[in-house]
Amino acid sequence: MKLICYCFAHSEDEIRRAVLEDSGRSRIMEQILAAKKAGACRCVETHPQGR
Repeated sequence: MKLICYCFAHSEDEIRRAVLEDSGRSRIMEQILAAKKAGACRCVETHPQGR
């Protein structure tokens, strides 16, 4: 499993599946951006490259 978002554990497969199920669009990015805006991002702690 290849993680795309380490903060919220979204995988590449999950995003692809969401795109297929939602007419070519994934709402995962919207969820990630909203969570980041709310201060829930932990990239520095969870991403192997600290980003």
